[in-house]
Amino acid sequence: MTGELTELRYQVADGVATVTLHRPDRLNAFTLTMADELTRVAAAADADDDVRVVVVTGAGRAFCAGADLAGGPDTFGDRRTRVRPPGPLSEEIGGYPRDAGGVASLPFAALRKPVIAAVNGPAVGIGATMILPMDVRIAAESARFGYVFGRVGIVPEAASSWFLPRVVGISQAMEWVATGRVFDAAEALRGRLVSRVVPDDELLPAAYALAREIADNTSAVAVGAARQLLWSMLGAASPWDAHRAESRALVELGDGPEPAEGVAAFLEKRPPRFPDRLPDGAVAGVPRWPLPPDDVTPSSGT
Repeated sequence: MTGELTELRYQVADGVATVTLHRPDRLNAFTLTMADELTRVAAAADADDDVRVVVVTGAGRAFCAGADLAGGPDTFGDRRTRVRPPGPLSEEIGGYPRDAGGVASLPFAALRKPVIAAVNGPAVGIGATMILPMDVRIAAESARFGYVFGRVGIVPEAASSWFLPRVVGISQAMEWVATGRVFDAAEALRGRLVSRVVPDDELLPAAYALAREIADNTSAVAVGAARQLLWSMLGAASPWDAHRAESRALVELGDGPEPAEGVAAFLEKRPPRFPDRLPDGAVAGVPRWPLPPDDVTPSSGT
C-alpha cells in the first residue's frame, strides 16, 4: 500500500490483514483523514493476494467514539464548503457532498474478502455504523454501542439506513435509532448486532481464530463470490435472481481448479491448497458489488 497512514495502523501476517483505528488519545474519534485512510486500506486488502481475511479493531480502550467533535457546534455544518481530501471524499452524490461515513464504510462492503469487526470498547455514531458492512462482529464485554444521531440532530450515516435494518431487522433498528441510547454488549447480542460477546482479553484471539479458520480451509475465489452473492441478494427482488447468479457461479467454478482441489483434499484427509487468486473484476461471474451509481461525480467545487 502506498502513502503514509497517520490515524490507522495496517499490517498483514499469515493471510490476515489487521486494520487498527489509531487515535487512542481521542478514543479513535472519526475524522476526514481517518475516512480517507480507511478507503485506502480497504483497497489495499482487496488487491493483495496474501490477504484472505480482514480484522478491524481499535487502539486503546475504545473502538471508535464517533465523530471528532473538536469543531464544536459547527461539527456537522458547512458540508458544502469544508475542505476535503482529494479522491472519494471530494466527490458528490446526487449533487451533494458525499457523507464521509459512507465513503469510509462502502469500500468494506465492496471487499471480496471476509471482514471481522473486533469491537473492543465504545462504538458510537460512526463507530457503530462503520461495522455494519463487515461480515462478523465480535464484541468485548466492555463494548458499548449507540446510534446517537437523533440526539445531536442528524440522521444515521455510512449507508446505515440500508445496512442496519438488514442486519438486525427494522423494529430493532428503529428502536436503537429513535432512542439514540447507548447500550451494552449483551443488548447488542440479543439484538443480533454482534454474533458473540467475549471477555476483553479474549477478543482479538477469538477474531484471529475465526480468521485462521477461514484462511486455512477455504478457497479465496469461492468465498469472494459467496460474500458478494450474499450481500447483493439482500436487495434482490426474487429468489430467482439468486438462482440465476448461483447457477452461473457453479458452472464457472466447476470448470476451474478449485473444486477439484477441495474434493481431493477431503478424500485424502489433508488441508486444501487452493491455487486460484481473485481476479480484478467479476468473481465466478458474480459482478463487483456495490457498484457506484451514475450520480457519484467529482465535486462542482473542485
